[in-house]
Order: sequence, then structure tokens, then C-alpha cells
Amino acid sequence: MSNLLPLNSKIRFGAMATAADRDHALKTVRTLSAWGFEGIWTGDHVAFTGPIDDSLTQLTYLSALNPNLLFGTSIYLLPLRHPTTVAKMVATVDRLMGAGHFIFGIGVGGEFPREYEACGVPLKQRGGRANEAIEIIKRLWTGEAVEYHGKYFSFGKITMSPKPRTPGGPPIWVGGRAEAALTRAARLGDGWMPYVVTPKRVGDGLEFIAREAEKAGRKFDHFGTALHLFVTLGPSYEAALDVAATHLSKRYAMDFREPAKRYAAIGKPADVAARIDEFIKAGIRDVNVDVISAPADRDAQHEQFAREVIPLLR
Repeated sequence: MSNLLPLNSKIRFGAMATAADRDHALKTVRTLSAWGFEGIWTGDHVAFTGPIDDSLTQLTYLSALNPNLLFGTSIYLLPLRHPTTVAKMVATVDRLMGAGHFIFGIGVGGEFPREYEACGVPLKQRGGRANEAIEIIKRLWTGEAVEYHGKYFSFGKITMSPKPRTPGGPPIWVGGRAEAALTRAARLGDGWMPYVVTPKRVGDGLEFIAREAEKAGRKFDHFGTALHLFVTLGPSYEAALDVAATHLSKRYAMDFREPAKRYAAIGKPADVAARIDEFIKAGIRDVNVDVISAPADRDAQHEQFAREVIPLLR
């Protein structure tokens, strides 16, 4: 059923990255583009288990350093903000980057409840708020007058201008793996960004999305698929697993060894490539590499991935 979705024909490789300061941003863009990565993606949290900067600000700055790359959020926690404000910010980002250079990946998060509490948003409302927010944002991006009265957001008629550079606004790709997220992608999104999934779950998810889109009467010109994938290269599977488990357990404040075995791409370059190929065959077209290692080793991991893994998948 997933073949009913018009997926991109090209496979692209992007890197999850940060721009901690000016020098780091310059180095990040220079090295990743030189090694052959086509996109740069950032995560998003207001507060998390470790330091994290604002995603849209980082991407806008990075894009000024190399406007030819693709940039995207993986993922932006939409329910934490008011959709009218988000619509304005993202429209501005899209105009500054230029049409076709920004993908607005959104999701609902929830693994760190205190950031929802800090933002005054009830955790159980995040799905409903995300649904309304996508509707509002897309309508505002048309440049037409919008009035909205929903369960979570209500406002009188306003017109937001200027519009995004991309006609209709940048594509909104929906993150998540629960049925509610898949339904959101099918009915409101322009793509799907699964996270912590198996290749089988990707295939099953795309079939579900295709069915739901058909029920909703939606037809896509093209449908995006991006995977946020943990990657750790090492001299052996076990050595790479030890590194991945250590750093992911710290990131998520839980024992992540078993999830790392199930969801990450780890081991020698050929092992990592074989795992990614399973995801590509399941329908993934944008592979967003999240290198899991000691900070001092990330550049070397990115370079090795670009030089020894990507050629195996071309």
C-alpha cells in the first residue's frame, strides 16, 4: 500500500547538528558540506536533559553560511508554542532560506513532561493542539484572512504577511510513530518523520498513512519520508553498541542498551549501510544521521560515515 504514496526517488543524507557558537557553526557547515552531506537538521526542546539551543535560530544562521544545503527541524515541538507565532517565524525562515531549502518537521514530544509544565501546556493536550496548530499555520501561510475558533485556539480575522517564499509554505513533515501521529501525517502533513522504529514499522506506517490519506480524500504530488537515525561506527558491533548505549542512556536518562540494539545503526561501515538499506527499502528517502559518540569523536564519525557508508548506498 505504501507504493500508493508518491515518495521521492532520490536518497539524501543529512546530519543532525548544532551551532553552539559562531566558530562551531562555521566549522559545522564547512565540514559537513565538504564531506558530502546534503542537509543539516536540528532537534528542539525548550528544556531537556542536557544543553540544547533554539532550532530555528540555529538553522537560519547555518543557512546563511551555505544557502545551497537543505535544512530542517527534527523535530520542532509544535504544541509548546502558539501557532500564530510559529507561522510568522517559520514564514520568515522560509523566505530567508529560499524556496525548497527548509523542511518543517514537527512533533509532540512528551518524553520530558517538565518542559510542557514550564510552558503552561497540559501534556495530554499536545496531540490536539498540534492538529489545530497545523491547520492554523497552513491557512495563515496563504496570505488570506483567517478566523479560527477551535478547542484550543480561538481568534478573530487576521491576515499574516508577507507569505513564505515556498508556495503554500514549507512542507510540514510529521514526526512520531504512534497511530495518532500517523493519522496526523496522513490528514494534515506533507511527509512523515519516524523516530526509534524498525524498518518493518516504517513499511507498516506508510501503509497506514496511505489508507488514512485515501479515507480523507487527500492526494499528494509527493510525500516526504525522513528517518532520524542513531548511528555509531566502531571496529566491531559490540564496541559500537557499548558507545551508543552509554551516550543514549545519558541523553534519555534511562538504560538504552536494548533500544540501541533494536533501533540504531551500529558497527562497521558495512553493518551500518546494511541496516540503512533496510530502511530505504521500507520507504525512507531522507536519512538524518544522529551520531552517537563522545563529543570529541563526532567529527570523525561524520567523516567516516560520509566516506565509507554513503558510497555503499549509492
